[in-house]
Order: sequence, then C-alpha cells, then structure tokens
Amino acid sequence: MLWDTHMHTDFSGDSDASPKAMADQAQKLGLDGICVTDHLDYDYPKEPELFLLDLDRYVPSILNLKETYQGRLDIRLGIEIGVQPHLAEKHKQIVSSLPFDQVIASSHTAKGMDPYYPEYFYGSSQEDAYIRYFSSVMENISCFTDFDVYGHLDYVTRYGNSPVPAYTFDSCRKQIDEILKRLIRLEKALEINTGGFSSACRQVNPHPEILKRYYELGGRIVTFGSDAHAPKDIARQFAQAGEILRNCGFREYCSFQNRSPVFHKL
Repeated sequence: MLWDTHMHTDFSGDSDASPKAMADQAQKLGLDGICVTDHLDYDYPKEPELFLLDLDRYVPSILNLKETYQGRLDIRLGIEIGVQPHLAEKHKQIVSSLPFDQVIASSHTAKGMDPYYPEYFYGSSQEDAYIRYFSSVMENISCFTDFDVYGHLDYVTRYGNSPVPAYTFDSCRKQIDEILKRLIRLEKALEINTGGFSSACRQVNPHPEILKRYYELGGRIVTFGSDAHAPKDIARQFAQAGEILRNCGFREYCSFQNRSPVFHKL
C-alpha cells in the first residue's frame, strides 16, 4: 500500500496543477490512493487573498474526481488549514460542516508572519526565531483540536538563514516535547513531509529526531505527505521517508477516511 496524503492543486494559490493531472500522475506511479489537501489560510500575511479556498467549488470538484477514478485510484477529500488562535472557532465550523476525510492543521505563521518571508528572522537569533514558532504551534493546538494530522511540524527550519535542526537547541527540544505529548494525548497523527527535501533544510519535516521522539513518547499515528504542488512531486522520496520511519521504530503508517485512521504496513 502506498498513499500520498498531502498535496495541492490549482485550488491553492501556489499551484497550477489540475486535480485531474495530480490523480493521473498518482495512478501512473501505482499509488493506492491520494488525499487532496488544498490550502485554506485566513488572515495570511502580505497576501491575504492567496489561500482563500473556494470551498463551494473545491468540495464538489474533488468528490466528482473521486467518482471518476473509482476502481482505479482511491481519492479522498482533505484540507490543509493554516491555523491561528483567533481563527479556531471559524475553522471548527468549517470542518464540522463539510465531508472531509482528513484535516491537516499546519502552522504557517507565528505572531502574524510566515517564516517563508526573510523578515521573520530579522533581529532574532536562529534559536529565538524557532522558539517563537514552536510557541505558536503550542498555542494553536491549545485553541483548536478538530484536526487529524499536524503538518510539517518544524516548518520553520525550511527557511532559516543558516538552516539547522530545531533539535540543535535545548529550549526547542523542551517545547517540541510538550507539543508531541499533547498531540499524543489528543490521538493526533504526525506527518512525515518530504517537501522539506526540496527546501533549504534538505530533510523531512519534522526532523527524524522529532519523529523518533514522537515514537518514544508513544505516538504511533503517522502519515506520508509529499506536499506536492505539481504532479512531478507526488510521492517524492517516499522510499527514503519510509526508511526513516522504520529506523525510528514505526511499522505502520496511515491514511484517513471519514476522519478516522486506516493503518497500512510500511
């Protein structure tokens, strides 16, 4: 079994790929299934309109795609929500009103700024910039829990001026432990996101040490996500990601259907 459960189409402001093109590539690669998870980021800094997902068009489009590929490729309806504390109630209403199979919560901003923009790091040490980000993650999962998977947990490490793992800093390790313990108590999945291989950090997100710590603390629910924004990136470096998970102790991963985990052997 091979599932890619994090990808974006032209319903997201940063992709030009049609849902059909993504499905065709997944079928060509021999995947068992995919979950389309286009962006919804309200109050996104600098470009507030960029990730305003047209849910009235998106949901029926992906459900129609699912019907079209029935028997050839299992397609599930997902969403990636850019979480921020003040949006918790709004997100809760959206998630509860639509038939998503999987909801990814991702921290794309901290204190109103996306680490993607260099100014996020201006005037801060690398450690302080990371601390600010992980503090925001903890705040988010304290305010909003109606999600299934936390996406690219150490996303901030993709964009540091001199990218270094968050585990370089003791203070970040302590924060990450608190986050992982809460995710485990909430029975939430942690994503291994191979999009990081194409970023400056040149590693999966989160770092293998974080995945290993999640396992040590009792976490067993993990998903594979390529974070593909184009067909060529679907399932990128999944073999390497699988080896990382096995080295951490995992023997299963999961996809989500109707908001519940379905486990598959690695």
